[in-house]
Amino acid sequence: MAKTKTGSGKPLAIETLMADHRKVEALFEKYQKAKENEDESRRDIAETVCAQLTVHATIEEEIFYPWLREFLEEDDMEMVEEAQVEHNGARDLIAQIQDTSDVDAVYDAKVKVLSEYIKHHVKEEEHEIFPKVEAEKEDLDELGEQMEARRAELKEMEMPADAKSPPPRKPANSGTGARKGAAR
Repeated sequence: MAKTKTGSGKPLAIETLMADHRKVEALFEKYQKAKENEDESRRDIAETVCAQLTVHATIEEEIFYPWLREFLEEDDMEMVEEAQVEHNGARDLIAQIQDTSDVDAVYDAKVKVLSEYIKHHVKEEEHEIFPKVEAEKEDLDELGEQMEARRAELKEMEMPADAKSPPPRKPANSGTGARKGAAR
């Protein structure tokens, strides 16, 4: 059985996703300060945000969301589908940011909207989705290990900045988490 990273008692998958959330929040704050100071490092910060969000979304879409679709009741499926739609919107904004050549007011606006979008998404995941599943510690610890392995693979691939999504990959099915809801 996997161990949690920080000893917080939360399952590894949730710890991993929440750590990503905190990193990106800190980067958005750093971007805002750089913007206020008209610092030219804004593009580098935004590119880091985009890269981290792309990896995070890929991990969720390939590993966490499929597990949620198998584990959650049918009544809760709307949350997962909404999260997926939010990912799609974030990917569109990421592509726009990456395709923009000038760091100007429009660029800053795109980063700001992405920040607000992600803030909303994180709030829903942490307050609505995670509480529904966090008792499934063993499954989520296994998922957390899969997530960390996939993150390492994605970093090795050095995804190009203009990639809108990484190559498709089927999640490893650990056979955990029997479906509670009706078949989809």
